[in-house]
Amino acid sequence: MSAPPVRGVVMVTGTDTGVGKTVVTAAIASAAIATGLTVSVVKPAQTGTADGAPLDVDEISRLVAPHAATTLVEYPDPLAPLMAARVAGVTPLELYDVVDAVRAQAKDFDLVLVEGAGGLLVPMGVRPSGAPWTMGDLAVSVDATVVVVARAGLGTLNHTALTLEALQRRAVAAHVVFGSWPAEPERVHWSNLDELLPHLAGSVPADVGDSDPGVFRRSAPGWLTPTLHGVLDDWDS
Repeated sequence: MSAPPVRGVVMVTGTDTGVGKTVVTAAIASAAIATGLTVSVVKPAQTGTADGAPLDVDEISRLVAPHAATTLVEYPDPLAPLMAARVAGVTPLELYDVVDAVRAQAKDFDLVLVEGAGGLLVPMGVRPSGAPWTMGDLAVSVDATVVVVARAGLGTLNHTALTLEALQRRAVAAHVVFGSWPAEPERVHWSNLDELLPHLAGSVPADVGDSDPGVFRRSAPGWLTPTLHGVLDDWDS
């Protein structure tokens, strides 16, 4: 029996960088909006802004148009946020500033999606003590459910297992979504799906981030299980 549909704060992290967190965040937002929920997206830290590329929240807004979309801080260099802040010579992001911002959004919206940077244990900023904090710490602080975005291909089982173990040790509920499912899956992809099936809550096709927004919004519920407000219930189709 699948878990009930998520509400409140849901954090989207990855097994690595470049695994599809932004498009998965957009898909969850779209599916939730289609059920009538109000949705806010929060990006605590956006790095690598020096090249002028659209921010992750801009991409999500283009695809989905959530009710709110906010980036708390931006850093020019494509580094982990804490390192990017130090290189830029600015004050690092403080954990409880992020906690307060996320909780404020949770008062006004049915679902708050918090998209991380890289993986679960990437240093995001500092605590009042000066010690680094991670998205794992944030998940505990705001009592979030976590969606782990994973690659579909070779190597994903170890990375995903390590991330799930880290979340289990923190007593944080977690679900897995493949962030870029290939159009022509091979044996390794189906094998990974079978292995991760007990945790799996969705599979987003590769390259859908380039879709027309209308097509993306109509299609998104079919990529996700009811736990993430979708309609997917048959992994053989």
